Amino acid sequence: MATPKQMAWAKIKKNKPALAGLVFLCACIVVAILGYTITPDQSPDANEQMIDVQLRSPGFSCKIIPVKKNRHISKVSWLKKMMNGQTASFLPIPVVEYEIKEDSIVFKRPESLEFESLHLADVHYSLDYSGKAITKNEENFTVKTNGKALVQQTTQGELAKAVEASIYHRTFYLGTDVFGRDLLSRLLIGLRISLFVGLIAVIISITIGVLIGSFAGYFGGKIDDLLMLLINTVWSIPTLLLVFAIVLTLGKGVSNIFIAVGLTMWVEVARIVRGQVMGFRNQSFVEAAETMGYSNLRIILKHILPNIIGPLLVIAAANFATAILIEAGLSYLGFGIEPPQPSWGTMLNENYGYALSGKPLIALVPALAILLLVLSFNLVGNGLRDAFSEK
Repeated sequence: MATPKQMAWAKIKKNKPALAGLVFLCACIVVAILGYTITPDQSPDANEQMIDVQLRSPGFSCKIIPVKKNRHISKVSWLKKMMNGQTASFLPIPVVEYEIKEDSIVFKRPESLEFESLHLADVHYSLDYSGKAITKNEENFTVKTNGKALVQQTTQGELAKAVEASIYHRTFYLGTDVFGRDLLSRLLIGLRISLFVGLIAVIISITIGVLIGSFAGYFGGKIDDLLMLLINTVWSIPTLLLVFAIVLTLGKGVSNIFIAVGLTMWVEVARIVRGQVMGFRNQSFVEAAETMGYSNLRIILKHILPNIIGPLLVIAAANFATAILIEAGLSYLGFGIEPPQPSWGTMLNENYGYALSGKPLIALVPALAILLLVLSFNLVGNGLRDAFSEK
């Protein structure tokens, strides 16, 4: 005979919209975990700015000349790179055409009418400008690297080949924003922030809601009256007003957003848990547990709460979607995630004006991302509700 969990999973598999939402959410979770290791822009906060290619349409591509920065950039481990990104060791210069002439590379930036040039050694090496960095003797170069006593010798031909090999092609699949940042990279890292905010907010709301709701429903009497007074008081405060009050009190920041969003969503959890616990309070298995001398806490945790896991999962999915919307709204209004951290709400705030000036996709991309993610959670929530129903 199938267990309740197996029966619920069988119902979800038959629910095509819920299954599609679940698959989409699993893909989003994988992308969020991998983070910077799969983004085109792997710099911290996906904040690599190239003003020369600002407000480009999806699919725009160009060649990039990587000019070494004149300071040492430490390489981080794969795990740290996945979590926080890797600061690039070079400055990317987008070009539409270039040519190597003797000891220099001559190039033209997009939308520019003039050619610029850089010494090949300046492109390929991190130079120390505290002294004479490059000396030339016929075809030989002597290059002093940044902050080291090491002196490297190379020929003009070898240096030209090295620079030519370092030039790469870059495609901006979703275009760029007003600062010339890759929209796809910022969208993917913004997904991680949205999911993380939703997860922490749901954990906070479920923890507080289950604690208060189960105590109110199990003990009843004056404890129930007192806790219901607290629930109804918080319930009467508009959600956004309460969020604003908490954010203004605690200040801006990612951790404070977690707390603010979580503290506004526990009320509905508490009301549902209270009703469910009251329904199970006088069941025979609870009375049997009391007769055996089990503590009230054990009865709540071991005997009642496992029977209301279905409604809890449904409300968790709904709260996840609500948390994502609240975070996006706060960031859009300037009370949420602070730049340059990528948030879908912040991306909307930065780019919504361009939607009216011939660049609608710049604003539509984060808006559609929010829509799809919230819709997926709602579809999964509806599927869970149907799966755990008795019909």
